[in-house]
Amino acid sequence: MIETAQAFVLGLYLVVNGTTLLYMFVGMMIGFSVGILPGLGGPTTLALMLPFIVKMNAVQAFALLLGMIAVTNTTGDITSILFGVPGEPTCAATIVDGHPMAKKGEAGRALGAALLSSLVGALFGAFSLALTIPIVRPLVLAFGSPELFMVTLVGLTFVSSLGGSALLKGLIASGIGLFLSIVGVSPLTSVQRFTFGQLFLWDGIGLVPITIGFFAIPELIDLAIQGSSIAEKRVGKLGGVMEGVKDTFRHWWLTIRCSAIGTFVGIIPGMGNAVTTWLAYAHAVQSSPNQERFGKGAVEGVLGPGAANNSHLGGSLVTTIAFGLPASVAMAILLGAFLIQGIVPGPDMLVPEQAGGHLTLTYSFVWTIVFTNIATVAICFLFLNQLAKVTQVRGSLLIPLILLLIYLGAFSEKNVFEDVWLVLIFGSLGWVMQRIDWPRPPLILGLVLGPLAENRLFLSMDNYGFEWLLRPGVLILMVLTLAGAFYPIFQKRWRKRKWNVRESTPRIVTDQTFEKKFRFSGSMLFSVVIVAISIAALWESKRFSLKAGLFPWTIGFSLLALSSVQFSKELMGKGGGGGIDHLAEVSTGLPRKVVNRRTAAILGWIIGLALTIWLVGFSLAGVLCTFIYLKIGSRERWPITLILTAIVWVIIEGMFHHLLHIPFPPGKLFEWFGLA
Repeated sequence: MIETAQAFVLGLYLVVNGTTLLYMFVGMMIGFSVGILPGLGGPTTLALMLPFIVKMNAVQAFALLLGMIAVTNTTGDITSILFGVPGEPTCAATIVDGHPMAKKGEAGRALGAALLSSLVGALFGAFSLALTIPIVRPLVLAFGSPELFMVTLVGLTFVSSLGGSALLKGLIASGIGLFLSIVGVSPLTSVQRFTFGQLFLWDGIGLVPITIGFFAIPELIDLAIQGSSIAEKRVGKLGGVMEGVKDTFRHWWLTIRCSAIGTFVGIIPGMGNAVTTWLAYAHAVQSSPNQERFGKGAVEGVLGPGAANNSHLGGSLVTTIAFGLPASVAMAILLGAFLIQGIVPGPDMLVPEQAGGHLTLTYSFVWTIVFTNIATVAICFLFLNQLAKVTQVRGSLLIPLILLLIYLGAFSEKNVFEDVWLVLIFGSLGWVMQRIDWPRPPLILGLVLGPLAENRLFLSMDNYGFEWLLRPGVLILMVLTLAGAFYPIFQKRWRKRKWNVRESTPRIVTDQTFEKKFRFSGSMLFSVVIVAISIAALWESKRFSLKAGLFPWTIGFSLLALSSVQFSKELMGKGGGGGIDHLAEVSTGLPRKVVNRRTAAILGWIIGLALTIWLVGFSLAGVLCTFIYLKIGSRERWPITLILTAIVWVIIEGMFHHLLHIPFPPGKLFEWFGLA
């Protein structure tokens, strides 16, 4: 207990260090922009920030990352309330009552309630994390390799099962991610696996280029398709903020209950923030004696989601830190940051430094969340009017900057240009999976958990043989895995049977049937491709030894069986929906011809910039393509075009080249003509 108290105090000391506070402030400023501007997304930005932490120490790195992710939900509520557009997908529940309050002239009151309830929720989640660590430690330390391997399966299954009827698709996506984690030199035998003679694949497929491409490219395409200003409405001077602050204290017990809901649900792997906020909103409605007010501007409908949205972070960090099991997409990306820093989440995170652990680092996370949220809410209260104007930024001004950061971030991890091509490949894969209703989060989670799962499976077999399958902890986790997999399916069937009388009209059913046929055709082709790749991968792996082949064979045969079943379901017209990832999509309401034209245009820019970088290098390509995009593609005015082009040059040369010392290649044209 004394060691825990010392680590708690030392964690505070590390966070208040001047350099750490600076990084935290930088992350907080990034989080401000990400939360207010729709279309960027916290997980996407978190992935873009991974290259910057390579040369930082662990405390500084996580101060930057947690400083960013901790404030996106808070500032996302501002856009949700003022314009009815979620700054973050997790802020959608705030719109239901927050935007109607703004329409009634109570925008200030709604923002005051959202901001203070967010602060209460964040503090509740942070200190819940601090209090949970001593309790969780004995449980985690009692886990051996078999139990830890099963924990990874529990997490993958939970994430895969959230789509209900898309369980099979989620499991296949997880299998794809696990298989991608195999690429490279085997850590057990030094045998090359699926490298195809490419030297850059010996270290495996980098987490940064895959994550950036998988999430950032589809988001960028959607932003380009919208083709309009971030916000088309203008907001006048805000007032009534203190009334919203008083509402938080008037409904104090509701705020605390919803904070507890956010923390508890955050601990459960796969139950993302969006689920948390809607559960909190549902509780706010159910616990109110005047339920008819909700949806029309009830302040309780703002307080509940606001508190749960921010307390979720503390809960999700519990499973990520204690078990090495990401509880959400953002936590999966954060797990990649652990690996970049050379830290393995799990029991070591709960052990004091004297015993070789990282307990002080864990407690520094608590203080980072506390300080970041206090500072964020204070700044929001001071600059609400100015922050509202940020939402007037046009999406066309953001696209060239984001696209350049995508490629710069991918290249910066290993300083090899091949990672830029990986961004294109996996960006295309992510976009295709989004279009055909296949969930993406399980794939990233599989990629992150793959090395840990392989290591724990090998240790389990090496130490216990097949007897590890009969250990009590393993059997309990097996039951939990099956329950997590099939409960959503049974729940959905029960609801369908209960509400079967409330079916749609024939005309709407016809439209949905046409849409499903379109999706099934693409989904069917995707299933066939996965079957073919599984067969080819198993054929390639037949030369592996038992140590090198145990994990690939286990994943390969499982993936082949699951994808074959999915293809059979597609043939019968029972392919299932896309799960949680597809539910986050928002219809643009644009004609299909316009969507297709804008999609083709942005795809051309994405591929064109990559080719230009390959030909003439980052510096020249970034400046040239940004200028052409703004002046010709978006027809921006000369001052804006020149200013943003200059900013791009400063980012490339000042930040990446001189500050981070990234050795940019000169470009193939210069090499061919001997000018390099």
